Amino acid sequence: MIKIRNVKMEDLTQLEIIENLCFSKEEAATIEAFKERIKRIPDSFFVAEMDGEIAGLVNGPVIDSVYITDNLFSMIKNNPAIGGHQSILGLAVAPQFQGHGVAAALLDHLEKEARRKKRETITLTCKLDLSAFYEKYGYRNCGVSASQHGGVSWYNMCKKMD
Repeated sequence: MIKIRNVKMEDLTQLEIIENLCFSKEEAATIEAFKERIKRIPDSFFVAEMDGEIAGLVNGPVIDSVYITDNLFSMIKNNPAIGGHQSILGLAVAPQFQGHGVAAALLDHLEKEARRKKRETITLTCKLDLSAFYEKYGYRNCGVSASQHGGVSWYNMCKKMD
């Protein structure tokens, strides 16, 4: 069974391991970035647990624009109580838990929270090979992102909350 909960600072070591298994060194969030996100946006940073282990994570701040900008990876502000656009800076599932619905459960939980807090959209960037995954969950490919994060090409993916 998958249990979703808000992040805690004690999760930091496990989160860093999962992040580095799922993203390249250039793309992965640093330990400092995770600490800042845990402090500033614990209300939009969730972990999934299976069998008492952290299986995955999803996190991102609420932003003013529909698309993610690269400065978000290093500069996080506290989330507003209501409104805005829920971003996803990272969705990662430990390899041993992939294929068990963890990512879907994390996306579903984040979406429920976004609806509850009257967010306009959920927005993220992904590589082209992952766009079909997000499209299965109602995200629309909105074209190539201006992001230069990690030195790769990213695509804007958006889902309206109505």
